[in-house]
Amino acid sequence: MLPCEGRVVIVTGAGRGLGRAHALAFAATGAKVVVNDLGVSREGEADADGPAAQVVAEIEAMGGEAVTNGADVANWDQAGAMIAQAIDTFGSLDTLVCNAGFLRDRMLASMSEEEWDSVTRVHLKGHFVPARHAITFWRDKSKAGEPVDARVVNTSSGAGLMGSIGQGNYAAAKAGIAELTIQQAAEWGRYGVLANAVAPDARTRMTAGVFYDAEAPEGWDDKDPANVSPLMVWLGSAACDVTGRVFEATGGQLNVCDGWQHGPVASIGDRQMTVEEAGRLAHESIAGAPDPAPVFGTQ
Repeated sequence: MLPCEGRVVIVTGAGRGLGRAHALAFAATGAKVVVNDLGVSREGEADADGPAAQVVAEIEAMGGEAVTNGADVANWDQAGAMIAQAIDTFGSLDTLVCNAGFLRDRMLASMSEEEWDSVTRVHLKGHFVPARHAITFWRDKSKAGEPVDARVVNTSSGAGLMGSIGQGNYAAAKAGIAELTIQQAAEWGRYGVLANAVAPDARTRMTAGVFYDAEAPEGWDDKDPANVSPLMVWLGSAACDVTGRVFEATGGQLNVCDGWQHGPVASIGDRQMTVEEAGRLAHESIAGAPDPAPVFGTQ
């Protein structure tokens, strides 16, 4: 039996890059896929190429089942209609993969309000809203006594975990997604839902020419988006038995990320500290903690 045989999966931002690779991988492992893509450029501008329809055609050519969806994932009503489409078309919903996003890169000191709002909207709100509608469906099923074995797989980023010079809006949104994942896992496990996130390292429209060469090398390409998809499929499958975790993935490797932890405690005892003592205690705690990972672009 294929890993996702019979599962109904929504992949947002699935027209190109990572989303396309994920949609194809889910279909190849037996899933029925809703291919969501708004059809915009890397910077969020209108694009009439119809990439979602092309991905559906690829899935159908391999013998799979898929439908297109053009919802704006950060729009409450459109995202709700997307969840309803999956249920109406295929009879249920088992896995939600949130992947949609675009970039408006600029140094924070020069960033406009629109550049901040548009990026945080599509990434952070665009992860919350579809999941909010999905959990309504799963929670209702659970409360009705029906079995639920659902999965949410979010897309964070190394920028969100470590920071990235010139990408403050994107980094903040992706950091929020990592914490959103932890929150979802803590709140939704009672309903039969596991939630995890992946911070992919791959050559896509968003990274090509920025972090990596625009063209893939000949032979083995460790930055091929398809290298990340096996992890996404496993996290979205019934075989997944972990929740509340964030993984980095690239090439033939992955690692779990250890998020915020309580560091070493420095204390003066049961009394109010002075300003000078606060500075001393801060340095004592830092001295006993591991150094933070460097922000991308600072080396």
